[in-house]
Amino acid sequence: MTMPQLPSMRLSSIDAFRGLTVAAMLLVNNAGDWSHVYSWLEHAQWHGCTPADFVFPFFLLIVGVSLELALAAKLGKMPALHLLTSAWWRAGKIILLGFALHLIAMVLIPDRQFRLFGVLQRIGLCFFLASTALIFLRSTLALVVLSCGILLGYWLLLASSGTYQADLNLVDRIDTLVLGPLAYQFDPVTFLAHEPEGLLSTLPATVNVLLGIVAARLLLRAKQVLKLVLAGLVLIALAWIWSDVMPWNKQLWTSSFVCWTCGWGFVVIAVLHYLIDQKGLPALGQSFGVNAILAYAGAWVATCIIAATNAMPFIYPQWLVAAIVKRSSEAFASFFFALMFTLCFGALMYCLRRRGWRFSI
Repeated sequence: MTMPQLPSMRLSSIDAFRGLTVAAMLLVNNAGDWSHVYSWLEHAQWHGCTPADFVFPFFLLIVGVSLELALAAKLGKMPALHLLTSAWWRAGKIILLGFALHLIAMVLIPDRQFRLFGVLQRIGLCFFLASTALIFLRSTLALVVLSCGILLGYWLLLASSGTYQADLNLVDRIDTLVLGPLAYQFDPVTFLAHEPEGLLSTLPATVNVLLGIVAARLLLRAKQVLKLVLAGLVLIALAWIWSDVMPWNKQLWTSSFVCWTCGWGFVVIAVLHYLIDQKGLPALGQSFGVNAILAYAGAWVATCIIAATNAMPFIYPQWLVAAIVKRSSEAFASFFFALMFTLCFGALMYCLRRRGWRFSI
């Protein structure tokens, strides 16, 4: 028997936020010259948080908001097994797409090794864990308690391991043991590995998704944007205080980093909801948001093809680079390519949305 499909809710502000986040992801990941990049477009080397470090946490937060919008009407009205099967199948498809993109990179780019984990794999795993929690726990209080438990437990685990230093911390030690040469970085001399989207750090990353669920409920059920802003400010203050003993660190996805990024994400969601959904301002970035995964995957493949064919001098000729550098700087020339790359995909996503084409997995 086929279960009836209950309607899910869409908010233009969430599509816009998702789209702006994907656009920022493309902008950060596609510099024209990696030797000359603006500091605000680079991730923190280790401890700290730059504007670029907000991009992925914001996307995971939006995954949680979207999960709540999709499942809110179905919880209690459809069998848990049906909801679990659907959620797990979607999580599996996201993970498989991540594997496929890494296989494409390995085949097309010389000397590129296969990487087991990555951005889509983390999204899929976090979606799997958060959707399971949502279907079984359901209440907002239970989700908040679970989130607090994960963040506090993760803090205690890292603190008990003795250090946050690269390679020596517990996260890197586990990824070295389990992933080895399949990690993002692997030293064949020391056999040390580092994976910014690794195993243990996926647990606190899941809290970004869980808090996205909470944000959606504050936004829609409480009907008060102010509550979402206040919750965001509380998280920001907590993160600031917590950073004295547990630094913000994206690569370890520390608990203080979760609170810091989710706090600002709450504020951004509230502002966009007020401006777009309530005041009717244009939903900039909505085209990216409607086909977010397609935009990310398409940009990945395009980047691989450019690298494999050495097409960069034809796409971005040296005379154009020199002309831009003459009037500005090498960093701006690098940024200009990233901006044009992002705008090209933005135009493509706009055309797809205008034609009513929406691709999802």
